[in-house]
Amino acid sequence: MSDRFYFRQLLSGRDFAVDDQMAVQMVNFVYAIGDRETGEALLVDPAYDVSGIVDVLEADGMRCAGVLATHYHPDHVGGEMMGMKLEGVAELLERVEVPVHVQADEAEFVHKVTGLSEGALVRHRSGDKVSVGAIDIELIHTPGHTPGSQCFFVDGRLVAGDTLFLDGCGRTDFPGSSPEEMYESLTQRLAKVPDDAVLYPGHRYSMASSATMGITREQNIVFRPQTREQWLAVFGS
Repeated sequence: MSDRFYFRQLLSGRDFAVDDQMAVQMVNFVYAIGDRETGEALLVDPAYDVSGIVDVLEADGMRCAGVLATHYHPDHVGGEMMGMKLEGVAELLERVEVPVHVQADEAEFVHKVTGLSEGALVRHRSGDKVSVGAIDIELIHTPGHTPGSQCFFVDGRLVAGDTLFLDGCGRTDFPGSSPEEMYESLTQRLAKVPDDAVLYPGHRYSMASSATMGITREQNIVFRPQTREQWLAVFGS
């Protein structure tokens, strides 16, 4: 299966949206996960420059077969942010008609932010699997940054969106965020992900673009508190 597994990590402002200063500043990662044999790929959090992202796929001989959304914030799925309109899944669906896979608790927010009809969204629960060709991707519900944040586990890789970065984790002071839920997501819901899995975050907030979960658990400050009470005392405000 390793010969047919397709995986790309794309950085906004470098690999796409190169002339977009917002994309440069936000350093978002977009991911492509696919099956080389079928030529199908799913895009994780396409935003800013959907044509440029699709062009990368097509240059690799792949085609977009769907979208996986980690959460509803406009820098990940498009919409209004800081007075600016960002491209995202709505514009992508104008080019290719594909399903958009969201966590069930996030669907209403994705609908409001992107303007997509609720019928365009495929709702999932934690533990569901989405397949692209012969590649199975496990969806892990990780609330905290948003109510319906989700991570994707595939072929020893964890695509984590804004749940977990190499340094730090997603903010929990936004409307709908929850420090308590973030603690549970980091320490319990992601506990099933082994130390040798490689973490791929939603932003490049560190020098490296990826690291093993073992190194992340050892070096990331969010894993240093030993109890829930200690964690909330440090990160809960």
